[in-house]
Amino acid sequence: MHDSVITFISDLAVIMIVAGFVTIIFHRLKQPVVLGYIVAGILIGPHTPPFELIRDEHTIKVLAELGVIFLMFSLGLEFSIRKLLKVGATALIAAVLEIVVMIWLGYQIGLWLGWNNNLDALFLGAILAISSTTIIVKALNDLKMKHERFAQLIFGVLIVEDILGIGLIALLSGVAISGSVSGSDVFFTISKLSLFMIVALLVGILLVPRLLAYVARFRSNEMMLVTVLGLCFGFCLLVVKLEYSMVLGAFIIGAIIAEAKELHWIEKLIEPVRDMFSAIFFVAVGLLLDPKIMIEYAIPILIIAGAVILGKVTSCTIGALIAGNDGRTSLKVGMGLSQIGEFSFIIAALGMSYKVTSDFLYPIAVAVSAITTLTTPYLIRAADPVARQIGKMIPQPVARIAGLYGEWLNHLHPQGTNAVIWNMIKRILTQIGINMAIVIAIFLCSTYLAVNLQSSFLSHWIGDIDWRKSLIWGTTLVISLPFLIAAFRKFKALSMMLAEMSVRESITGRHTQQVRRIISETLPLLFLTVTMLLLSALSAGILPKREALILVILSIVAIVFLLRSWFVRIHSRLQIALYETLDHEDRDQHEKNETDE
Repeated sequence: MHDSVITFISDLAVIMIVAGFVTIIFHRLKQPVVLGYIVAGILIGPHTPPFELIRDEHTIKVLAELGVIFLMFSLGLEFSIRKLLKVGATALIAAVLEIVVMIWLGYQIGLWLGWNNNLDALFLGAILAISSTTIIVKALNDLKMKHERFAQLIFGVLIVEDILGIGLIALLSGVAISGSVSGSDVFFTISKLSLFMIVALLVGILLVPRLLAYVARFRSNEMMLVTVLGLCFGFCLLVVKLEYSMVLGAFIIGAIIAEAKELHWIEKLIEPVRDMFSAIFFVAVGLLLDPKIMIEYAIPILIIAGAVILGKVTSCTIGALIAGNDGRTSLKVGMGLSQIGEFSFIIAALGMSYKVTSDFLYPIAVAVSAITTLTTPYLIRAADPVARQIGKMIPQPVARIAGLYGEWLNHLHPQGTNAVIWNMIKRILTQIGINMAIVIAIFLCSTYLAVNLQSSFLSHWIGDIDWRKSLIWGTTLVISLPFLIAAFRKFKALSMMLAEMSVRESITGRHTQQVRRIISETLPLLFLTVTMLLLSALSAGILPKREALILVILSIVAIVFLLRSWFVRIHSRLQIALYETLDHEDRDQHEKNETDE
């Protein structure tokens, strides 16, 4: 057996034995298990004398990254798309407010501590901005609170934070390389990421649950586990190839698999694997802690840790309150998000890799993460007593104003007939947006494949580059036709609805129908024009010359004329399949009835 294999096995044995022993003690003391893992990492770490028990830290870090993947994957399994939509407003407001406040606060602390390098202060602000998904999920699991409403709100905030974190990393990379960054680049990065998420979720929900249903016929735990792990790691690899976060990819594939009927079976199979690798992750965090650095920078670490707790509790609580949640729930959200973790390590490592930050910043980030990790379970437990005390201290006029604000937000929601009409409009707009997102994704993929494949693959079959572009562009347009036709039909229906609602007979008199007809016919033409301009912009890299382009367009028009009803049927089947997969109500009610019986 090779020495490297023996080293790996001995390191893994040390980690699991010490972690198991320490966590038993912490469990008996009724303390958070996460704390036990970190303490175990400190005990066996390279910075704790007298013995250096871990010899291959790189391998342990790889295993720790697997722990992050499994934790995010498990979060996706437990947090469905429908739940995300329900907490959307709170998640967006709280996440944006938190990130802005913490970047500003971290930057000011860096300047106040006298750090000469302004980039140290800027990176510190970014390090403090993103809360730790891994730590929060583990803490809520241990406290058995993951199904409560505040926990669902926290998960929504974490998802928005991860998306914004990708843009933040792009921003910092630009600053590190050139000293400045274009806001348009960051906007493009976030927009492209959002588009990828929408298309990945839609395509995945159509395909993955059906694949898992087929695998489930064999009633084999081994086959199901291997299939699920293959989907998880395969999708993470795809996300990395697209230069996005592997952590976000794990969550997305988890959310897709969460729509499968075999969800409960999959959760039971994944749970022991997740627990093992998540334990290694938190032990690895403890391994990084250097007591000498913590002693040398003890005062800055304590100041920054206090700023993280106070800043995040305040900003997230205010954000949740602004979104219309009650005080107790808002405070629980704030206290649950008051830590930093894996994203902070990534940002700190980014500064080190570009050599624009000082060496002490990464150990400080790890130490602050460890401190806030330890405080998180206690803060979540203390949220209810603190909320009660604050409720007693708040003056009655302030409480009355807060209550009136909540009632006002509720009244903003349409009622009765208006609510039905508004829901119809919102549903149509959502369907149009989804169809156009798929079209944009198809054209972007086609452009990417054309640039990378047409010279090496298609050139063997079609020598003329213009005809190759014609074939690629025409094929792309044909694939997009079901979604383009569906979007146009939905927009036409929306135009008719808006014309009926906006044109009143008391104002236009006998010209009412004529005005309505003009509006209902003009708006679809405008939509068609905008769509053509959009497709032209997306096709810039694969558009053929004028003669070939005209020929392709005429061919597409003929195809639409002959096969229009077929394209409509194809899209309708896809839409029905999507709705059937997302329709949890009947399934949940059936499971509930079986449980009751």
